[in-house]
Amino acid sequence: KANGSSRFCMGAAWKNPKQRDMPYLIQMVEGVKQMGMETCMTLGMLEKQQAEQLAEAGLDYYNHNLDTSREFYQEIITTRSYDQRLDTLEHVRSAGMKVCSGGIMGMGETATDRSGLLVQLANLPRHPESVPINMLVKVKGTLLENVEDMDHFEFIRCIAVARIMMPRSHVRLSAGREEMNQQVQALCFMAGAN
Repeated sequence: KANGSSRFCMGAAWKNPKQRDMPYLIQMVEGVKQMGMETCMTLGMLEKQQAEQLAEAGLDYYNHNLDTSREFYQEIITTRSYDQRLDTLEHVRSAGMKVCSGGIMGMGETATDRSGLLVQLANLPRHPESVPINMLVKVKGTLLENVEDMDHFEFIRCIAVARIMMPRSHVRLSAGREEMNQQVQALCFMAGAN
């Protein structure tokens, strides 16, 4: 906050929070709100009641990425279904929180899959307030460590299409940015990244 941050995002690598976790999560949200900052969390899937509890505590944003198109999803994720992700976004929205949802580019998907993700996001009942567009960060020892690098101009096109399809959303240049040179980052901002 002292360095100019206005929002604090808290995350856990869970499939979903358990009910026993909720009092601690609520306490965290309330603590950050007392500091005068906006709050964001990413905790995996949420049930309707959990979304309502977090909203009541003052959670402003919930991040839950769709990651890719419905068609490519099962090639990447097996722990939850695409519809479960969409259900979480619906619970978040109906509880009154802002939605942060985007995806990861460069996982071996096709251009059709990338456009399918953006179409899905743009066709939600209300566009996400925040749309993070991530470039895959390859990690040694994972199944995607040897996937072919995505062309930077293809990535920039994703930013541009997201901007056109969701004109009021904040299109976020997110993961993978450290691997991009300054020229690529500048082109992403020129293409519409906030």
